Amino acid sequence: MDRGAKSVAQRGIAAIEFALIFPVFFLLLYGIITYVLIFLAQQSLTMAAEEGARAALRYTPIAANRGPNGCNTANQMISWLGANAVCAPVGPFTCTFPAGTTAQCITVNVIYPYRAHPLVPLLLGSLMNVAVPNTLTSKATVQID
Repeated sequence: MDRGAKSVAQRGIAAIEFALIFPVFFLLLYGIITYVLIFLAQQSLTMAAEEGARAALRYTPIAANRGPNGCNTANQMISWLGANAVCAPVGPFTCTFPAGTTAQCITVNVIYPYRAHPLVPLLLGSLMNVAVPNTLTSKATVQID
């Protein structure tokens, strides 16, 4: 009899230990998944800005159309983020180089308001807002002449 009572007590202790440790492991795993998705979104924005800048170089000889063409390419690459990701071209503008020469440049800016539209729901509400970025941004500039 004593032996059976001891195993029931052991099972109860194991359940209590699991109940205490599981939330810690769950929050750790949730934090890892959250930050992996933030890094994935940032990398996608960076690649989209770079590819958009490259597209601005090759599509059209008319300088005014290069920025929108670059943003079209960038928007295709970040379409998985939804309509909240925004591309804004800047230029053409005169950029100055250290050697004193000037040239025409275009910048492709890509912005995603992460805090307003997180990829994973924030479990701890306002406490989690401290740990996630407000916006994710990336920009790339190319010389067009």
